Amino acid sequence: MKELTQNLLVQLADAQRYFIHFVQISIFIVMAWIGGLKAFQYEADGIVPFVANSPFMSFFYSKEAPEYTQHKNKEGEVVPENIAWHQENNTYAFSYALGAVIIAIGTITLLGIFSAKLGLVGGLLTFGMSLVTLSFLITTPEVYVPDLGGPDHGFPFLSGAGRLVIKDIIMMASGLVVASDAAKRLLAENRVRAQKVSVGA
Repeated sequence: MKELTQNLLVQLADAQRYFIHFVQISIFIVMAWIGGLKAFQYEADGIVPFVANSPFMSFFYSKEAPEYTQHKNKEGEVVPENIAWHQENNTYAFSYALGAVIIAIGTITLLGIFSAKLGLVGGLLTFGMSLVTLSFLITTPEVYVPDLGGPDHGFPFLSGAGRLVIKDIIMMASGLVVASDAAKRLLAENRVRAQKVSVGA
């Protein structure tokens, strides 16, 4: 039994590099999927509360919060008047651009499997994007259960939107793991170059 446990520990330790690659692939899958959905009306409508209330992003919209509360579409719902409001608000144009940025970050992170420099950039960008997303826990009222008469509302009672946002802390940690691994690879590459120069001299 001890030998089996020892073998398992050795295999897990030896597989660390593959697990980091799996993290990079996972980041790409999430980024590409979520980023791609930003091209669709229901997803663009859904991010409005986050963007409209964010001090980092609200300037992309032409309408001020909380006007959007009067023009919400349920997922899958198409209300022409609300669609027109969102078009005036730049909801869809911003969502397309955001989706492209998210896909780009995911792709750079994935390519980090083959290039340490890209891995470093992708990891840091993933961390930064997650940091902005987590800031929604402070700026967006919809991330907490509203006071509708029940006993559980406000902080720390996360709504569906809040539970979605808090998961980005995993993405943040993953970005740092990828960036750290890339930095280690770059340092190793620099040492090898320095040794070759030293031998050549």
